[in-house]
Amino acid sequence: MKLVTYRINHTASSLGFIEDNMIVDAEKLGHLKQSPLPNNMLDFIDLGENGIKQAVQLLNTATKEELEECSIPLGNATLLAPIPRPRKNIFGIGLNYTEHVAESARSLDTSKDLPQQPVIFSKPTTAVTGPETDIIHNQKVTQQLDYEVELAVILGKGGKNIAKENALDCVYGYTIINDISARDCRRAGQWIVSKGQDTFAPMGPVLVTKDEIKDPHNLNLSLKLNGVEKQNSNTKFMLFNINDLIHDLSTVFTLETGDIIATGTPAGVGAGRTPQEFMWPGDVVEATVEGIGTLKNTIVDSESL
Repeated sequence: MKLVTYRINHTASSLGFIEDNMIVDAEKLGHLKQSPLPNNMLDFIDLGENGIKQAVQLLNTATKEELEECSIPLGNATLLAPIPRPRKNIFGIGLNYTEHVAESARSLDTSKDLPQQPVIFSKPTTAVTGPETDIIHNQKVTQQLDYEVELAVILGKGGKNIAKENALDCVYGYTIINDISARDCRRAGQWIVSKGQDTFAPMGPVLVTKDEIKDPHNLNLSLKLNGVEKQNSNTKFMLFNINDLIHDLSTVFTLETGDIIATGTPAGVGAGRTPQEFMWPGDVVEATVEGIGTLKNTIVDSESL
C-alpha cells in the first residue's frame, strides 16, 4: 500500500490510501464499512500487518459509490510528511556508502577509513517537513547548505538486541528523507546542529508498506538540484544494510514502533564537488527513490518568512 498524511485547504490532517491517483480517506472508509480505521499514520502503524489487511479488505469490498464518497483526487490535496511529528528523533546514519566516505574525507576532514560500525546521529522531530514545502536557509547560521537523498525505514515493531536475520521482520515500510546538512555547523565533531535545524528533514511523499518493495537492498536513488542530477546510486552499495542497522541500533537503544532510520546517502553531495556546490534561496531540490517517488522542496531565505 501507499499511505499518505494529507489535508485539504486548512483542515486537520488525515490518513489516506493512494488508489488510482485518488486518496481514499482511511477514517471515512472505515466508517462507511462499519470497520473503524485510525485517522493518523502512527496509530495505523501501531495496528501492524492486521491494519494493512483490514484496509486492503475494505478497499477491495467497497463499492464504486462508497469509494467515491470517501475519496478525493490526489491533486486536490496537500501532502504532509507521512509522519509529520515522529514520536522521537530520527536515527541518521553517516558515511554509509563507500564513495561518500571518500568524498567526505576530502572535503569535510572525516576519516578516509571505512567505518567499522554504523556512524549514528539524530535529527529532532522539529526538523521534519513535507513534500512541496520550504527548506529554511538561515544565512546567519550557515553558508554551506547541502542535500543528501536517503532511503528511510519505518519500523512496525521494535525491540532490544534484534538479530540481523530477523531485522527485516521489524520493518513496516519505507519513505524518502532528504538529510539536509549545514556543513559549517558541526561542533567539535558533533553533527546535530548541522543536521537538526528546522525543516532539515523533508520526508515523503508517501510511505510504502514493505510488501510493495521486493528488495530494499536494490533500489535506485538519485537527486536533482534545479533539474540537474547530482546523485545517482543504488542501496546495494550501502556499507551497512538495513539488517545491520536495525541490529546495531537495537544493541544501543530500545527500538520502538514508528521509529525512523535514515540509511545514509551516496556520493555526489555539494560539499564533495569541485568546486563545492551548496544550496541557496530559490533552488529546487528533488530526491527520488525507486518504488517510492520523488520528494521535492524549495530553499527559502529565513529573512523572507
